[in-house]
This record gives sequence, structure tokens and C-alpha cells, in this order.
Amino acid sequence: MNICLGIFDSGVGGFSVLQRILERHGDLPCLYLGDTARVPYGEKTPSEIRNIAREIMHWFSDKEVSAVVIGCNTTNSLALDIVEKSLDIPVFGLINAATNMLHEKRIGVLATPLTAASLAYTQFITSKRPGTFVIEQGCPRLVPLIESGQLDNLEIKQAISQYLSPLIEARVEAIILGCTHYPLIVPLLKTLLPLGVRIIDPAIGLALQLDDFLGSPKALSNNQLTYSMTRFCVTAKSESFSRSASAWLGQCPEIHLVSLKGNQVSSRIGTSRGL
Repeated sequence: MNICLGIFDSGVGGFSVLQRILERHGDLPCLYLGDTARVPYGEKTPSEIRNIAREIMHWFSDKEVSAVVIGCNTTNSLALDIVEKSLDIPVFGLINAATNMLHEKRIGVLATPLTAASLAYTQFITSKRPGTFVIEQGCPRLVPLIESGQLDNLEIKQAISQYLSPLIEARVEAIILGCTHYPLIVPLLKTLLPLGVRIIDPAIGLALQLDDFLGSPKALSNNQLTYSMTRFCVTAKSESFSRSASAWLGQCPEIHLVSLKGNQVSSRIGTSRGL
């Protein structure tokens, strides 16, 4: 069977998921959609997220993808049922993957405001691990700062410190990165967290869950991660997506501008440098 993974997110956050998958399973065909026209998702209403999920699944419907990977916690928390019912193919999500990685009893979750307000992590974790304490913290400033490439300035450091404060006060033993953008700020998190607090990246667990679908892990050729078989699409021209693609992937991929309305590809817009 020819396998192609469909991966989507509001912007660059899903890169962290794509990277973990390819690190474990080697270069394989992927179709990555960054919905840059509507980033960030975390400030939208639940009904908007559900409508967006329907549009994206319709777009994927004729792309011959073999499975869908939800590279967005907000969509996972509010529209998992829509994604699962839209196409008759496997769906892999982050919340279930994160839950399977836990062994601590006091858990903090950093997430978008919408994901945190849904309490999806709390509900899923406590249903599978009764007695676990979970505190979810919405972080409205982080995705815009990360999307703009501001990863080491005073503003983002102050924002992270503010969002971590309630979790530290609650004496959490582990923190789940409840947004796929947040692995990009792990170095900053480590400087602000007490020693011994484990940082959990759900994308690592998701890559593990794909073993049954993709087969045994594959060693990278020359230990080099490549994206030669990944097609990158966006829904609006975005200089920040272009910069992040080059910085995060270590190369300048060709990026295609697409329209989710009418399921049509609008144009090819060249490498990320030319986006």
C-alpha cells in the first residue's frame, strides 16, 4: 500500500509533529497544510474550529492521503469527532498520545485559550488515569509570538513566566506541551521550571503510535532528517511561515498556496525564501 500522511495545523506548529514522525519513521510521503489564513486557532470559537475542521477534511478528501495526523491540539480538543467521521481512514491525535506518556500524578498543561477552556486534556487524562490532578493554562500570547519568530526576547520570556506561575504554584510534576508550537520554546521553559519537572511533547507519543500503521522505526540515512517527500501547503502568503520553515526545517521547501474553498490549488509560490 502506498502511504501518504495528511498533517494539518494553523501554521508552523505542526512542524514539530512532522519532525518527530520523520525522525522515527524516516522520509515518507506527507502532505502538510498550514492554515495561515486563520492562524491562530486558539482565539476562535468552538463552532469556528469545527467548521474549519470540516473544510480541511473536505480539502484532504481527494488528496489520496492514507491517514490524517491532527497537528493541532485545539482541533483535537474540539473537533476530533468531525475529523474521524469525515474520511474512512485512520486518524491520529495528540491528546491520547500525551496521556499514554504519563506516569506522574500532578500534571500541568500549557495550551491555547480554547484548548485549555475545553478541558479536553483534563477529561481524557482523568478518564484513563483516575486520581490524577490536572491544571490547564491558556497562553494567548505564545502562538503569535512564536509565529513571528520572536523566540528569545524579553516579551516571550515574560509571557512564559506568567503562564508557568500557576502550574509551579500547583506543584506539578510534569508539563504537557498542549500546543504544537510550544516545542520551539522548550529551551526557555527549562530555564524557568524547577528541577525535576518533566516536559512532555505529545508529538513523540504520536510518532510512537504510528508504529502499528507505518511499521517498525527506520534509521535515518546518515542521521540526516530530510523533507524531500513532504509537500507543504498554506492558505495565505505568510512571511513568518516562510522564515519559520527555513529555520525549523533547516532548508527552504517549495510552498504551495491553496484554497480550501472549492478544494482547488491556487498557485505554486516557490521556495520559502520567495513566499
